[in-house]
Amino acid sequence: MYIQKINFTNTFWLMDSKKAITHIVNWLSDYSDKSTTDGFVIGISGGIDSALTSTLCALTGKKVIVLSMPIRQFKTERDRSAEHIKWLKEKFSNVSSDEVELTDVLKSFEKSLPNQIQDFLTMANTRARVRMTTLYSYAGHYKMLVAGTGNKVEDFGVGFYTKYGDGGVDLSPIADLYKSEVYALAMELGVVSSILNAPPTDGLFADGRTDEDQIGASYDELEWAMEYLEKKENYSLNDRQKKIMKIYTDRNKSNRHKMDPIPVCYIPDAIKNK
Repeated sequence: MYIQKINFTNTFWLMDSKKAITHIVNWLSDYSDKSTTDGFVIGISGGIDSALTSTLCALTGKKVIVLSMPIRQFKTERDRSAEHIKWLKEKFSNVSSDEVELTDVLKSFEKSLPNQIQDFLTMANTRARVRMTTLYSYAGHYKMLVAGTGNKVEDFGVGFYTKYGDGGVDLSPIADLYKSEVYALAMELGVVSSILNAPPTDGLFADGRTDEDQIGASYDELEWAMEYLEKKENYSLNDRQKKIMKIYTDRNKSNRHKMDPIPVCYIPDAIKNK
C-alpha cells in the first residue's frame, strides 16, 4: 500500500479529519451561494487530490460534474479515474460525469505548432492547458465553478503545477492541506484503495514518471522542508535533509511567478497627471 510515510515533523496525525471535512464542505457551499453559481466542475485524474476534491464538492449537495479528460493516458490512470467516478456516482445522486477524449485536440495543436518549440515540458504543460479550457467550457455553460485540486506543497511550496493549466481554477478547497492531510481526509471519506495506493503522478508525461521522479523528493520530505522554514527551525541537517532543502528552495524560487500575483506596472501620478 502506497500511503505516504511520515518520517518528518508534520501535522498528519494532529488534524481532526471530520472537523476539517465539515469546514471545507461549508466553505465550498458558502462560496457557491455567494457567487450565485450552481455547483462545481472537477477534472478527475485518477489521483488522490482530485478524488478528495470531488468528494468534498459532492458533500455540499450541490450539482457536481466530474470530467475524465484523457490525453494519451495510461490505462491504469484511466481505470482509477473510472473507478473513482463510479464510486462517487453510486454514493452521491448530485454527481454526474462525462469523458472528453482530448488526444485528437492535442494532435491537432501539435500540427499547428512549429516543431522546434515542441519540447517535452512545453507539450506536457499544453496538455494541462487543454484540460483547463475543457473544464471552463463546462463551467461556463452550466454556471458552475472550477474546483482546483492543488495541495499546499504544490500550490505554495514548490509550485508543482502548470500555470493557466491545473493552476487555472475558481477556488482551491484543499490548498491549505499538506499531502499527508489529503490522504488522511481521503481515508476518512473512504476513497477507493486503488487511488490511495497509487504513487502520485501528474499524468502529463508519456513515460509515466511519478511526482517524486520529477521533483527528486517525496511529498513527505517536501512537507518537512516547508514546515522547517515556516517554523524557523534551526537544528542541524543531515545530508539528505540538506539535499531536500535545496530542492525545495530552488523550486520555490524558480516558481514564484506562479505563486505570486501577476505583476502590474503602475504608472506614477507624476507621469499620469502631466
